[in-house]
Amino acid sequence: MTNISSHPTLWIKEQKSRSLVGKTIVIGVTGSIAAVRIVELAREFIRNGADVYAVTTPAAERIIHPDALGYATGNDVITKLTGKIEHVEFCGLKGRADLLLIAPATANTIGKIAQGIDDTPVTTFATTAIGSNIPVIVVPAMHGAMYNHPAVTANIEKMKEWGVTFIDPRLEEGIAKLATNEMIVLSAERALGNRNLAGKRIIVTSGANAESIDPIRILTNRSSGKTGIEIAFEAYRRGADVTIVHKNRLGIPGIKEIFAESANDMTDAVLAELERGYNALISAAAISDYTIDAASSKIKSGEKLVLKFKPTRKLIKEAREKHPGLVITGFKAETGVTPDELMERAWNTLNESKLDMIVANEVGKGGIGADENEVYIIGREVLKPLHMSGKKHFIACALLDELYEIFEAKGES
Repeated sequence: MTNISSHPTLWIKEQKSRSLVGKTIVIGVTGSIAAVRIVELAREFIRNGADVYAVTTPAAERIIHPDALGYATGNDVITKLTGKIEHVEFCGLKGRADLLLIAPATANTIGKIAQGIDDTPVTTFATTAIGSNIPVIVVPAMHGAMYNHPAVTANIEKMKEWGVTFIDPRLEEGIAKLATNEMIVLSAERALGNRNLAGKRIIVTSGANAESIDPIRILTNRSSGKTGIEIAFEAYRRGADVTIVHKNRLGIPGIKEIFAESANDMTDAVLAELERGYNALISAAAISDYTIDAASSKIKSGEKLVLKFKPTRKLIKEAREKHPGLVITGFKAETGVTPDELMERAWNTLNESKLDMIVANEVGKGGIGADENEVYIIGREVLKPLHMSGKKHFIACALLDELYEIFEAKGES
């Protein structure tokens, strides 16, 4: 088998992140029409740093040509097993693969794997991987009636008992459709990451609030929620149980979402959830500082309007009073200040609010709504703030590195 290391399609490697650098992922492709999506899925793995190989069933080749998968992965495609014993090379006890991902997985292939039947390269790879304790993730895709068949359900449960991970399909139009690429990549990152937050329960607030003026109009701010989402994703990658409280919608099955529109809604939701037991609160949301008593019906347009504002509750203050041992990270946004002034205000907030860590930035220069930001990450026990700029994904990684250090210092790692 030839590794086409100079293949031009590999020039995209690590363009998105380095989360899968050094990892080898084998994608087992079976005979579902969803196989046409595997080209882009393979590319996403490569963009995050992985080396990707594809192995196919004969039925898959009727849907997607091996040349397409060769283009997508930059490596020769395994369409049959030869004297090179490819299944052992990749998924044996000393195999090269870090993960076997079967996507799409048909009812037929799931049934064969559950019964130990090896009559295609994909099922033989699966048997070898399971026997070698290599992580296996299965992503079903089939008609809804097939997915609901009791034998398919039983086979899935049986394989889960073996430690195989399943990513639930999207049930739409009577079809169990392949999960999104985002969900599949995120699950692979969780399976292959350092998992230094495994066993931790982390709740994240994200984005802007919306304070009602009347049933139609709202007051809000420019926060996009991108930072909070990146933090939630990264905590999930590292093995944490993650809850995010916001007014957006991610639709990631592994992350618990709680909808909260107003500042009061968010405060109530977080305080109620904290009663379930959490290790950390990361308050990344731009929580409204002011609200009003909303009108019960639409205010007539075209007339002058005077609004009377009142302060909102302070989530961090109430969380700290009720949960003195909780690790809390706050955010401090300012405009028109020097770096020294920003640091001074951040330190004051860190101490006054009894935070464990704070992230400060001068948003007059950018950051709100953008994919990148410039921030200072300040920990209570850190003598020098961490100053960094770049993609919010990398800022989230740095913040969670610091959070891990806090857990270690507290003897909770």
